[in-house]
Amino acid sequence: MAFFAVAFGASLPDLFVGVSSALNGIPELSFGDVISGNVIDLTLAVALAVFISRSAIHSDSKLVKKSALFTALIAVLPLFLVLDGILSKGDGLVLISAFLLYAIWVFLRGERFHKVYDGEKAKFKDFFYDLGVLIMALAVMLLASQGIVKSAVYFGQIFNLPLILVGILIVSLGNALPETYFAVISARREQNWMVLGDLMGSVISCATLVLGITALIHPIRIVNLPSVAVARFFLILAAGFFLIFTISGRKISRKEAIFLFLLYAAFILIEILII
Repeated sequence: MAFFAVAFGASLPDLFVGVSSALNGIPELSFGDVISGNVIDLTLAVALAVFISRSAIHSDSKLVKKSALFTALIAVLPLFLVLDGILSKGDGLVLISAFLLYAIWVFLRGERFHKVYDGEKAKFKDFFYDLGVLIMALAVMLLASQGIVKSAVYFGQIFNLPLILVGILIVSLGNALPETYFAVISARREQNWMVLGDLMGSVISCATLVLGITALIHPIRIVNLPSVAVARFFLILAAGFFLIFTISGRKISRKEAIFLFLLYAAFILIEILII
């Protein structure tokens, strides 16, 4: 479930911001948010989870290792699609197709879904209560996404910053909080198998579904800025080292976590220096 349901839920803020920014004609804000958010998930969030956990984050599961490879490839896929300077509607369809393939692959792991729930039976009253809470939460996120987009435009104008850079430095931090919080809490409870599932699923959902839907609503034109080049470079580095650390051993150690943390620190420092 962490590979799909939890990760998809944690990606909803990014999706709402993407849709809102596209409807407002500034989809580049979403591109910056997703690219930087994926760097956070593959570096800072993993590092914090390892620091909080009493032991290293284990990655010896075959499902985890296969997903790590898929995650690294999907994380950099938007970077290749946008080499021509635009993430078009056709590119959006490619990304959404990649998400659907991922979803099908996850749910074809049938052995993961055969366990019968033997807890207390759910009641209709509880179902409608939870449904109401879900609808209210979605409404709040929709309103919040509008506020985030308008605030991003305001900060961009005040500090004379490109919107894509606002997405890279500010919006991505806020939108990465749900999956980072879930990863840290899971690590604290020694549910390490959920940490990587949540983070990898979130990276895949954002890089495919979020950017795909955003591009379908409004094609994303990317201006060739140093900050964008830096974000691309560090995303490739983050995806590469995350893949190496995940599949080369049976766990992500504290030394590897320190390296990932320093990689994120270098990313932020360089982005600030080149403003």
